[in-house]
Amino acid sequence: MSKIISYSDGASRGNPGKAAIGIVLVGENKKTLREHSQTIGIATNNQAEYRAIIKALELAQDYTDDVECFLDSELIVKQLNREYKTKNLKLRELQRVVRQKEETFIRVTYKHVRRINPFIQRADELANLALDAL
Repeated sequence: MSKIISYSDGASRGNPGKAAIGIVLVGENKKTLREHSQTIGIATNNQAEYRAIIKALELAQDYTDDVECFLDSELIVKQLNREYKTKNLKLRELQRVVRQKEETFIRVTYKHVRRINPFIQRADELANLALDAL
């Protein structure tokens, strides 16, 4: 299987408030394989970012065992790369779920991407479209 690239974003209006996630899965050829958006109830922005990664990993299982995950949250990337400790209990619980999802892959990497990236912009748009529909 070839590697795919995941772009995910979480959004919260109120922090905590109504929250949603947006995900774009892209092949190595830079073509979009799948888009996903959904509301996730009440959450903080960081919780929404983690929920987006969890869903991205679930969706990626259908395509590959090697996924490169891009997020615009530097904090979450550094936590997932074990550069920062995760002190918040709710985020630690979500991180445990991420680690369980990682076990189904040969390789998972996390990288920070700036908001100017068109795929992360689309993931953000998808999350906001889900919120707008509430």
